[in-house]
Amino acid sequence: MDLHILDHRLKVTSICKDGLMNFTHPLIKLIFLRNRTRCKFFSLTETPENYTVVLDEEGFKDLPVSEHLQVEGATWLPLNVVSNGHTSSSSQAVGVTKIAKSVIAPLAEQHVSVFMLSTYQTDFILVREKDLPVVIHTLEEEFSIYREEGGEPIPVHGKDVQNGFHKNGKEAIKLTVHPVLSPQNQFCVMSLDPDTLPAIATTLIDVLFYSGSSKDGAHPTQALDCIKFFSFSLIDGYISLVMDTETQRRFPSNLLFTSSSGELWRMVRIGGQPLGFDECGIVAQISQPLADADISAYYISTFSFDHALVPEDDISSVIDMLQQQR
Repeated sequence: MDLHILDHRLKVTSICKDGLMNFTHPLIKLIFLRNRTRCKFFSLTETPENYTVVLDEEGFKDLPVSEHLQVEGATWLPLNVVSNGHTSSSSQAVGVTKIAKSVIAPLAEQHVSVFMLSTYQTDFILVREKDLPVVIHTLEEEFSIYREEGGEPIPVHGKDVQNGFHKNGKEAIKLTVHPVLSPQNQFCVMSLDPDTLPAIATTLIDVLFYSGSSKDGAHPTQALDCIKFFSFSLIDGYISLVMDTETQRRFPSNLLFTSSSGELWRMVRIGGQPLGFDECGIVAQISQPLADADISAYYISTFSFDHALVPEDDISSVIDMLQQQR
């Protein structure tokens, strides 16, 4: 298999709910006006706490400086696994669990924090730019590694890593086992032809910017609560959406498409308190047991919490499995 370091330098940001009105114009530009921006990597996810926006440096320039905007200080690089010449498509197979053992677990063992973004088309593993030498050193035995430059894949080989790093040379990290919550919403993972984006513009703007309520801002405390969760990604011309079935009914059914199985998904939300960005192994703790049980999953990290989507039929066994880790 090949591992591609994509030609994007990303910022991970958070917009607080009360401050969204300060960002509606740049966000509409980034979502709908592709000819007005040089941004090639954009993802917006609404959770009960905030809006997580992941975007490249060109897109980041469009966001105004504001007290309502938090920016994680590092620059992140997206990695993508390519098998037999094709990206690992989570809409066809098992999503993040396909790369749990080969990428996520080895990086956790080397104290590399990852930020996951599964989409309809593929899975992106985001790593801090400063961690790239360790990433290459750790994964080069398993993968042929390429760095995309100007659309062309350039082979990358491990070099001597500075600062005294040696593979497996650190003590094993002591993992915090975080609580998990399973809201009752049913979710869909869908895609859209970018050329038909104008046809859903009014509905999408309404969902993103005008559907909030005091209830949406409340932190879910019970396993049966529904939560507000909506994710939109426009990455290299491909659109991916995650929404619950109630929201899906607001969109024209003939424009949004999903995998042939039309499977519904349930969410496992990880973390009782905001997780932060420095802790390693959170994704591995979730994805590894799912991979061992051959259960497919999408995984979306946000500024405060992580979220795994698993097939509805598997939700009970997944919750039991994860709670046994505590």
